[in-house]
Amino acid sequence: MILSDFLKAVAQLSDRRFRRVLWRGIALTVALLVGVYAAFLYALNAMGAQDWIVDAIGGVTWVGSFLTFGSLALMLLLSVFLMVPVASLITSLFLDEVADAVEARHYPHLADTPNFGFFEGLRDSVNFLGLLIGANLLALMLWAFVPPLAPLIFWGVNGYLLGREYFQIAARRHLDRASAKALYRANRGRVWMAGVLMAMPLSLPLINLFIPVLGAATFTHQFHRLRGRISPSG
Repeated sequence: MILSDFLKAVAQLSDRRFRRVLWRGIALTVALLVGVYAAFLYALNAMGAQDWIVDAIGGVTWVGSFLTFGSLALMLLLSVFLMVPVASLITSLFLDEVADAVEARHYPHLADTPNFGFFEGLRDSVNFLGLLIGANLLALMLWAFVPPLAPLIFWGVNGYLLGREYFQIAARRHLDRASAKALYRANRGRVWMAGVLMAMPLSLPLINLFIPVLGAATFTHQFHRLRGRISPSG
């Protein structure tokens, strides 16, 4: 069923309205990755720590080599780790537009949905981003002890966190906070598995650019499917 939700999201790429949101999401994702990467190189330069980086990967300096192939390769590598917080931010910014496109095509019987307040959404996003970064720092510590399990830890931790965020943001479009949390708790395992399936391609450079918007669409489908099991009338 999770795969079916994802395939519905992919199939909607034929929808001009959906593609417009997707390309905007990709453009902002690239801009955020470049910005964070530039800040990363600047911090290395300020700390005088770039010499050993240059020796390790060959020729990546702060300004002179920012757009060299070596620097771009490093940015793609770092995107594996940076895409998790970036995906969280993109989802928060674009989920309403994605969900509007999905619901207009697949759930036209639904009444117009009042979006919950901007500041409420911003507060939730900032709180979640802090949790996401903290959890990944703890995961990095675990990686040092069990390197072979690093991918599984990455997918498991971020699948749990991203799945919870994606699902509850989608649910909050139609339910109050308490009802959204209750529906999530009743389907925690399914949501976690869907989150893992979103986290896995986030670790693939270039492909990961498409996942925030496709993930938002996937969880919109999942919310309506799981809600329908409780309330078939929607």
